[in-house]
Amino acid sequence: MPITNREIPMPATRQPAVAGKFYSAATEQLLADVRGLLATQPIPPEGCWPKALIVPHAGLRYSGPIAASAYARLAPGRDAIRRVVLLGPAHRVPVRGLALPSATEFSTPLGRVALDAAATQLIRSMPQVVVSEEAHALEHSLEVQLPFLQSVLADFTLVPLAVGNASPEEVAAVLEKLWGGPETLIVVSSDLSHHQPYAEALELDRATVEKVLALEGGLAPAQACGAAPINGFLACARRHALAAQLLDLRNSGDTAGDKTRVVGYAAFAFARDEELGAALLTTARMAIGAELGRAQPHWPVHAALEAAGACFVTLHLHGALHGCIGTLKAQRPLGLDVRHNAAAAAFRDPRFQPLVESELDALSIEVSVLSEPERLDVSSEAQLLERLVPGVDGLILDCDGKRATFLPQVWEMLSEPREFLAKLRAKAGMPADFWSPSLKVYRYTVNRWSE
Repeated sequence: MPITNREIPMPATRQPAVAGKFYSAATEQLLADVRGLLATQPIPPEGCWPKALIVPHAGLRYSGPIAASAYARLAPGRDAIRRVVLLGPAHRVPVRGLALPSATEFSTPLGRVALDAAATQLIRSMPQVVVSEEAHALEHSLEVQLPFLQSVLADFTLVPLAVGNASPEEVAAVLEKLWGGPETLIVVSSDLSHHQPYAEALELDRATVEKVLALEGGLAPAQACGAAPINGFLACARRHALAAQLLDLRNSGDTAGDKTRVVGYAAFAFARDEELGAALLTTARMAIGAELGRAQPHWPVHAALEAAGACFVTLHLHGALHGCIGTLKAQRPLGLDVRHNAAAAAFRDPRFQPLVESELDALSIEVSVLSEPERLDVSSEAQLLERLVPGVDGLILDCDGKRATFLPQVWEMLSEPREFLAKLRAKAGMPADFWSPSLKVYRYTVNRWSE
């Protein structure tokens, strides 16, 4: 039977279930094993660490070297990462949705890790989140990650989620609630193909890797046992403009097993695509400069600039707003959309005087790239307020020719949802308490870069 959202008594500490099987149960030996694996990896750049990892979860002798290639990247964030959201497939117990444990801490031979009480409370009321002792009691996909995390991070809390039958949208909604900033790390635990001959596994796993690198999702369990959490995470990675990097790809035939029936392992790191940010900001500044008669070099080149996209360009002059123009729906290549909106914000925003040559160098630019707007099926203000995610959602109201939007950045000034909605209605020329059956409501997210 599927696990239901019920409280099941469980000891406060979830004891290790696979110590002595998947990794050493002896503290000193386990510490030496993990440190030895990490020591084989290159030293990462200072001050830069991934937002998320995908790592395998077999026994240490099988997938440990591959996992180490990802965990070594966390060294610069040792003291800054304070919370780890850890997702893995539920192998032993059928689960509908994502299962939290009822324990308050997890234990390994390297010590105890406290669960993040505030974060778990934040998601417990979500319909796709359940509480299950059974789902966590013997689950190895989460447990085997802890010795690595305990070795590379100084002090962190944990949000462990065993993922069962859950849609990408359900997983992504939970991750968005927990996304946080640089203090929060997302780790998805998954192996790749299972029990294929070596040559076939190579072909299957390479195809899976290409999908992950493209942030495509749509993986099936035969491609990755953690397909459900991966697909949900990749939806978030697209929204947050993360770039994927393959760190290692091998299988058990390469590490500690024979090649007749192998299990595939890959490690990925995901970080914000700063190359795209630089290209967007440079494009915006060049577009403004071109209208002022400044000679321009070649436009920046980035694959994302060639794809259809929608953006807002926001300008500040000496710290004060000096223009904000954008597009809500992708209708042309993103690079062209940035050029058009940057020039419009600088010279054709009716609220401000057109920019002059002497002001260009003092101008600061922010580019926000929008996700595809999602129509919300809500029939009342109460339903809308329940669906909104403050700080994350941009909102569009559209009714009888009146239309307005607030970017997610507006939450920084209007943090209370009712006030946010009332001000947006006013911007659209609607009464503060307006509601109508013909009102169309859309939400979207943005990725933003600023100078």
